[in-house]
Amino acid sequence: MTSESCSSAMAATSNGVFQGDNPINFSLPLLILQICLVLFISRTLAAIIKPLRQPRVIAEIIGGVLLGPSVLGKIPLYMDYVFPHRSLTVLETISDLGLVFFLFLVGLELDLKAILRTGGSALAIAAAGICAPFIGGVGVSFVLHSTIAGGSSFAPFLIFMGVAMSITAFPVLARILAERRLLTTDVGQMAMAAAAVNDVVAWILLALAVALSGSNKGPLVAVYVLLCGGFFVLVMIFIVQKIMVKLASRVVDNEPINEILVVITLAGVLIAGFATDAIGIHSIFGGFIFGLVIPKDGPFAALIIEKIEDFVTILMLPLYFAASGLKTNINSIKDGQSFGLLLLVILTACAGKILGTFVVAYFYKMSMRKSLTLGFLMNTKGLVELIVLNIGKDKKVLNDEIFAIMVLMALFTTFITTPVVVALYKPARTSVPYTRRMLYVPHEKLATTDLELRLLACVHGMPNVHAIINLVEALRGTRRHPLYLYILHLLELSERPSSIMKVQRVRRNGRPFWDQEHHDMDSIVVAFEAFGQLSKVTVCPMTTISRFVDMYEDICVTANDKRAAMIVLPFHKHARPYMHDGTWESHSAGLRQVNQKVLLHAPCSVGILVDRGIGVMSLASSFVNQRIAVLFYGGPDDREALAIGYRMAEHPGVKLKVYRFLLGDPVDQHHVEMTPLETESGSAEHDTGLEDTGDSSGTDYQSVLSFGSKFSLGHDMFDYMITEVDRNEESKLDEQCLAMAKQNFTVPGASNEGDSVSKKSISYEETTVNEPIGFALTMARMEDLSLLIVGRGRKPSPLLASFAGKHAVYPELGPVGEALTVTALSEIGCSLLVVQQHDPELAIIPPPSTKVVDVTSPKSGGLQLSPSLVVVTGPASSPAVVQATKDDQS
Repeated sequence: MTSESCSSAMAATSNGVFQGDNPINFSLPLLILQICLVLFISRTLAAIIKPLRQPRVIAEIIGGVLLGPSVLGKIPLYMDYVFPHRSLTVLETISDLGLVFFLFLVGLELDLKAILRTGGSALAIAAAGICAPFIGGVGVSFVLHSTIAGGSSFAPFLIFMGVAMSITAFPVLARILAERRLLTTDVGQMAMAAAAVNDVVAWILLALAVALSGSNKGPLVAVYVLLCGGFFVLVMIFIVQKIMVKLASRVVDNEPINEILVVITLAGVLIAGFATDAIGIHSIFGGFIFGLVIPKDGPFAALIIEKIEDFVTILMLPLYFAASGLKTNINSIKDGQSFGLLLLVILTACAGKILGTFVVAYFYKMSMRKSLTLGFLMNTKGLVELIVLNIGKDKKVLNDEIFAIMVLMALFTTFITTPVVVALYKPARTSVPYTRRMLYVPHEKLATTDLELRLLACVHGMPNVHAIINLVEALRGTRRHPLYLYILHLLELSERPSSIMKVQRVRRNGRPFWDQEHHDMDSIVVAFEAFGQLSKVTVCPMTTISRFVDMYEDICVTANDKRAAMIVLPFHKHARPYMHDGTWESHSAGLRQVNQKVLLHAPCSVGILVDRGIGVMSLASSFVNQRIAVLFYGGPDDREALAIGYRMAEHPGVKLKVYRFLLGDPVDQHHVEMTPLETESGSAEHDTGLEDTGDSSGTDYQSVLSFGSKFSLGHDMFDYMITEVDRNEESKLDEQCLAMAKQNFTVPGASNEGDSVSKKSISYEETTVNEPIGFALTMARMEDLSLLIVGRGRKPSPLLASFAGKHAVYPELGPVGEALTVTALSEIGCSLLVVQQHDPELAIIPPPSTKVVDVTSPKSGGLQLSPSLVVVTGPASSPAVVQATKDDQS
């Protein structure tokens, strides 16, 4: 694709502004300016549309249009100085080179063996997805050619229009499927196989269109081009493929690829592109076929992708969208006829692709919902269609108006894919029934409870590995209480093509699974497997690759599938190894969002591990004494924390100390009332406008204040529910749980094996305090501990109820966990495990910005509540927890 030639060529570099040269009059500095502008526009737009869950190609197409004559081109002198005609040859040459390598990457992603494994259904769906819109495109071509196409040759015009309307953008489709975690589902695999067949056929048809649109109109020329193209494909399949198989066999897992193999591969891409261009087919066809014949078995293809993907997709590919945008003039669609033709093209393309795919998929016994979803997925356009359109534009087959219409059609069809698929289809997630969703077991159920522990530990990266291993070592239990460890390596789904291949490798049926063939390529997995062999712990490593906003679903589904009693999550910050300067290293902010959503949706108990030293210290030996403390204030979360401590006390290298805190001053047992906080003007608005429930007596709080009720606070509407807390029952459960620490402790059922825990392994201290958190900080500073275990305190005891509503920096840690975390590392060096017991009735986490209501001792107005009630409330768009007990403010 070359621009119009100009009489004066641009010199490459300038002598500098101090010698009177203007840098933008020279090709290299102008190209640098153009690249920076393109990257800035495309990345800014990508950030803007990211919340809409749209693929990045949408932003890049729009960015190219903005840079062209449609928008910025209207600025006087913009095109003359930023994108002058004489600079376009350089820009288009570089963008076309990037396109050749991008199509090579697309070919690398296509696995023909996987397509053949799907059987005839994928071929039939692909055929329907090509033929129906192609026929529709032919019909539209007659209308367009007779109205606005001008004097272009009809045969090439017909084929270009048919290909553009029938093609499916394989890379964009793969990205959408990966983001929606559909890539390895039945629908996703069928869509990928059909799209791959669609792409191969489309490139063949494109080669035919290019041959027919050549400058030489002789009929034999097109035949020669097609024959030579067929011979080129045969050479690639029967000769080049065998050579590449031998070269790829030299690459070994976990070893760097030899540099000469990279050189040979990149040179092969260029030679293949040169050959097809010399034949008369576009050079991108050669790059695509060369990528297609490279073997996908083994690590060779993935390593090649990782070598070049960033340079191609981040730097060079946006230049192609810019070059395309410079040819797109939306202003050419200026009258009712043009808009009518635009609507006709969109309807024809969508109807042909969706209906054709739907009918055949439904014929092959797919459900109506799946068939319709598949139709919309196959309707994905994007870069691939843009390539077809640009070739047609350069060959003078498509004029400005038709080109603009087709670009808008590609934008629309791609834009609607994600929201429609989200609305239509979400794979069913069957729930595995199991009973033990927490470590704490009531005393009366000990005899009938299976005391094996299934633990799901999540890892973000190598900094988490040592801390998790040491925690698991302390929890590994005895022969009668075995530990089954499931490791879930959390990786963010990136925009790189290699991430798609990784997703296909680590997921089955839309869920994470243990890939025994490739699991040893992950250094994190290797570390945990080595630990499992040394400690005789059953380890099952898995990897999940998804966006942070959806990652919690993979964690919760995996925990349910594996019947985990507890999920361990690393805190989103960790202490710098071997440093005590009070600083933290922070992971991505998205990891905190993952933790918060897991706390909200977890099917079992959850522990957040704040690594402040346990990751550096070693617990590898069973005879190394480690001191662990549990801070017990009361409540279900604290009972779960104590159950974890008891489990750790079984380890011969652990000394456990239990601190039980009692409140110094008794709390008033008056009723409390719920009133709004003071407004910015300083006055409290007591007329909260509680919705009429039909019962004003206030005697039956559970029926009056049920979940889904609302009250207004200023201009905000709040949802809330009431859950009853029986303090007498809670106190009884606390005492039962503490009895093991107060008495000689023996693990039930372990005495015959000599697994009993000596009373010296557990020490107990009971303290009466008025400032429970302050005392905890003092104790943590004085004691030489390896690990502190605390409850999150969602249903706080009277000791901590006054802290529930105060501003929190880390609300996911609870008041005690937050106070210990924000304290300088130089003062408290031990790590922290914050525990939340599984509670389906109160599984809600307050976001940091949530407004709360004031629950105080009796005042005039407001809503009277019993002192045994816990108020759960929050904005309708973002539920939150506000807990009230007695006269404490929450």
